[in-house]
Amino acid sequence: MAEEKAKVEVEETTTAVEVKEEVQTQQDPQEFLENFDWDKYEEGIEKVEDSKLSEFEKLVEENFVDTADEEVVEGKVVHMTDREAIIDINAKSEGVISLNEFRYNPDLKVGDKVEVLIDIREDKTGQLVLSHRKARTIMAWDRVNAAHDKEEIVTGFVKCRTKGGMIVDVFGIEAFLPGSQIDVKPIRDYDQYVGKTMEFKVVKINHEFKNVVVSHKALIEADIEEQKKEIIGQLEKGQVLEGVVKNVTSYGVFIDLGGVDGLIHITDLSWSRINHPNEVVELDQKLNVVILDFDDNKSRIQLGLKQLEKHPWDALGDEIKIGDKVKGKVVVIADYGAFIEVAEGVEGLIHVSEMSWSTHLRSAQDFVKVGDEVEAVVLTLDREDRKMSLGIKQLTPDPWTDITSKYPVGSRHKGIVRNFTNFGVFVEMEEGIDGLIYISDLSWTKKIKHPSEFVTVGDTLEVEVLELDVEGRKLSLGHKQTTENPWDKYADEFAEGTIHKAAIAEVVDKGATINFNEDIVGFVPSRHMEKEDGKKLGKGEEVDFKIIEFNKDFKRVVASHTAIFREQEERNISAARRKAAASAEETKTTFGDANAQLQALKDKMEADSKKK
Repeated sequence: MAEEKAKVEVEETTTAVEVKEEVQTQQDPQEFLENFDWDKYEEGIEKVEDSKLSEFEKLVEENFVDTADEEVVEGKVVHMTDREAIIDINAKSEGVISLNEFRYNPDLKVGDKVEVLIDIREDKTGQLVLSHRKARTIMAWDRVNAAHDKEEIVTGFVKCRTKGGMIVDVFGIEAFLPGSQIDVKPIRDYDQYVGKTMEFKVVKINHEFKNVVVSHKALIEADIEEQKKEIIGQLEKGQVLEGVVKNVTSYGVFIDLGGVDGLIHITDLSWSRINHPNEVVELDQKLNVVILDFDDNKSRIQLGLKQLEKHPWDALGDEIKIGDKVKGKVVVIADYGAFIEVAEGVEGLIHVSEMSWSTHLRSAQDFVKVGDEVEAVVLTLDREDRKMSLGIKQLTPDPWTDITSKYPVGSRHKGIVRNFTNFGVFVEMEEGIDGLIYISDLSWTKKIKHPSEFVTVGDTLEVEVLELDVEGRKLSLGHKQTTENPWDKYADEFAEGTIHKAAIAEVVDKGATINFNEDIVGFVPSRHMEKEDGKKLGKGEEVDFKIIEFNKDFKRVVASHTAIFREQEERNISAARRKAAASAEETKTTFGDANAQLQALKDKMEADSKKK
């Protein structure tokens, strides 16, 4: 009641002051208040005793707050609805704040004291509107800076997920929590943290852009570091520890040993061969591991899982011995062979040379593929070194045992072209028996630079056995020998001196080639391409050529066009020389006879003169 009475009195006093101010607008307000005499108040208001005025001023001072702008005051929650909180700040009326501003504090209740800021003194309904968020923001930066400088732990509310991390409400400021700073282990589900209240450490503040970065991981690391020192100090090789699968990679598994990470390499996960660690373990799985090794400062710890189990070779029964047949699954294929798992963790190698009786080695992929169930023969067995070699070809008879009766020298057969080399073609006569045709034995007439110019892989080719080496398992074959050598019949037709008409096929550096027929290709040297008019033959010109060389052994035919008219020229020159010689001889005879006659006449004249 005293408070209500005081309020009425102050309202009446205020009205009186306002009226007096209108009358004395030119007087200093402070001076007016100091000199104001209530007894002389012209409106006849009842005199107020000084003691009552003092009591009124005391009540105002104790019960009312100054509601200046941008000033944070403390209020008390007096009532709560589904959407709002009613706050008493000891003003003329109570204020309201939306509960959205208290999302960080879901435990808010009546009686709690909160910091608020006057947002609207009176809205359209006369209601005092307060803001808790603005009040927190004003004071938040002081608190954040103090927490950062003193490395204090702060509490924050995880509002939502964002790119690369989370948004956290700390003292009303939206701080950024990077994904890497949530926990010491990789986080796969960020959403599990949304809506949680957690403790953080302020790690970075950007005053220019008003950015705050917090970390929850920093708090964990401090505890882990102590645990880590204790664990590392107790590590010993051969020690078995319990750990949790922290991360799985293609090359191994990282295990959390309680603050210390160790690596199980993929080869130390299982005695059996595996393609990926996730075939054996999964994330967050608890398992026992053994310490295999670590570096000097124990920062790199090598762990093992399979070492906790007995080696499969030790459990391999004595019933397996050399010569036995075993069955297994192909687990790995390499160029040199295939690894067969004959028992869990026990593998044997089938070298590619033991997959077929053929001496022409092929890739292991030509015989088996991963996952195949195969039967093989044990060739070698070393239990100490844990090695086993197997063979497939031993399950079938050796085709070379009766090779001399099957493929005698001179016999003709058909085979399949399996492979090329620069020097010849490998032909498979049957499974396990391959023969080689040298490039020179492919054709009588064609000059082949590479076998691919003549045949393709998979072609069926007729061959003749030229040589047979049983001990060396080598079979020499020929293809051209299955047909008659056309050079035998061409020896007479294209003998030296014979003349044939043909066209220039190609012009090359040192001459040109001409095709006499589908078998015979001749070569014309540049100096033998000259025509009678002094010009040289061009591609496509068809003229007569004279064979100046024929070599059956080297399949060489050399022809000349120039020789044809040059020979005629030489014959003409020879004839002219013979005619000239004959004419000279005849002329010589005529001069001799004349001399004889003149001498006889002279003698006669001398004789007649003597007679006289």
